[in-house]
Amino acid sequence: QLQASGGGLVQAGGSLRLSCAASGRTFSRYAMGWFRQAPGKEREFVSAITWSGGSTDYADSVKGRFTVSRDNAKNTVYLQMNSLKPEDTAVYYCATSRLLRPIVLTEYEYWGQGTLVTVSS
Repeated sequence: QLQASGGGLVQAGGSLRLSCAASGRTFSRYAMGWFRQAPGKEREFVSAITWSGGSTDYADSVKGRFTVSRDNAKNTVYLQMNSLKPEDTAVYYCATSRLLRPIVLTEYEYWGQGTLVTVSS
């Protein structure tokens, strides 16, 4: 089970940190990813981190602004979002994958319920 939290309303230029807590499985064996879905749009890749935390990937739209990290002792993955823009407004989802560096939606098996991020201009 994955529980995402940390969403909310923030002004453009502000920051939020999302968390995704995992339970019921061996968290440290899975790559973790963040995706987002804006109203009327398809779910898109945001960021991913390998099981060890040694490698990360980002969508071009968030590079330099978002940072993904994980704490395997706490079974939690984080997404630090800085310099937020109105176009970052979406429901953010975390997910797990058995693959090494998954960046495609279909490469993920389990999904959390999502947390809403709203960025006002």
